[in-house]
Amino acid sequence: MNHAERLEIAPAARIQGSVRVPGDKSISHRLAMIGAIAEGTTIIHNFAASQDCQSTLECLEQLRTPILHTGSTVLVEGRGLEGFEAPRRQLNAGNSGTRDDSLSRRPMKRIIDPLRRFGAIVEARDDNYLPLTIRGGPLSAISFTMPTASAQVKSAVLLAGLQAAGVSKVHEPVATRNHTEIALSEFGAHIHFDAGEIKIEGRKPLQGKEFAVPGDLSSAAFLIAAALCVPDSKLRLTGVGLNPTRSGFLSLLQQTGARILISQLAPTGGEPIGEITVETSELSGMDIGGSWIPNVIDEIPILAILGTRTRQGIRIHDAAELRKKESDRIRAVATNLQRLGAQVQEFPDGLLIPGNQTLRGGTVDSFGDHRIAMAFSVAGLIAVEPVTIQDPSCVRISFPGFFEWLDEVVYRD
Repeated sequence: MNHAERLEIAPAARIQGSVRVPGDKSISHRLAMIGAIAEGTTIIHNFAASQDCQSTLECLEQLRTPILHTGSTVLVEGRGLEGFEAPRRQLNAGNSGTRDDSLSRRPMKRIIDPLRRFGAIVEARDDNYLPLTIRGGPLSAISFTMPTASAQVKSAVLLAGLQAAGVSKVHEPVATRNHTEIALSEFGAHIHFDAGEIKIEGRKPLQGKEFAVPGDLSSAAFLIAAALCVPDSKLRLTGVGLNPTRSGFLSLLQQTGARILISQLAPTGGEPIGEITVETSELSGMDIGGSWIPNVIDEIPILAILGTRTRQGIRIHDAAELRKKESDRIRAVATNLQRLGAQVQEFPDGLLIPGNQTLRGGTVDSFGDHRIAMAFSVAGLIAVEPVTIQDPSCVRISFPGFFEWLDEVVYRD
């Protein structure tokens, strides 16, 4: 069978072992981009192997940033705030959130609007979609209130603020992941945080430095979920990033009765890291909405799978943002769970999944979305019969070695 087209996942007998979690994609993106506009050399160890992050490096190279990529270490020779040169061809971000068809379907107006307020000249298809044309010019500081919880929008405003004359302010009513703020601080940016407001002073030079990227908690989430559900399982994950704006997944699970032990280690590059030990657990259920959503947005597909195995089920709301990801993740999760015989209700902003359900085997569609493919790989491990995933190769976008990583700890006696 051609694994690029279909892949069968058989039920697991147990999950056991110790694995190191691959580098965090979100942090890798940010360190490479900020390193490119810093002065001097930035060295990034444990750089994410994802196709997304490779696309970012290729875009930076087209802007005339020298980059040396050896194994999992990346060296970026910074060009300074004004060092980029106009690319000779269109920049292709692939699938990256930072261009394939899925990225071209993502609405960009929420980023275009604040950039125009800075004074940037930005043109877009239908004034909302890629491709974008951006013309250089002077920028002036702005004060911006986030209309919706989005770390990507916040990051775009902060990075533009670096180039703007004056002090830019971002008001964030609901906290989102703060990797950009941490990275900017580490590079020496004049950035300050105070009660939901971030201030950044523009035109101040950054200095390159050395980093080690923490393990990606969003990648670890799939194995954590599997170990919680598969009988007789015990799994240890090392080197995991435990940033509080990303670790809501663990807090939610612990509240439902999950046996998860977290050992905190010394931070690296401003980011907390640690080890996680997970054992098979009986879970009560959960209601996820409001301020939880920005913290667990990437983990919602796998939380939905877990919901079928809880006593009380799972209710997800306030998550309409999921419809604007690589796929419409609300529709994708509902469709695939129904194909596996599960009951599920779909709402404009979320899902309701009753508990105590048994997933049967069947064929599901990844919809070209890496997180959907990985979530339903876990469904295959806990179903009573094999689950076949269509287009599993999309996992390379974020985690090229995911299926091999799974095989390291999955036992099928």
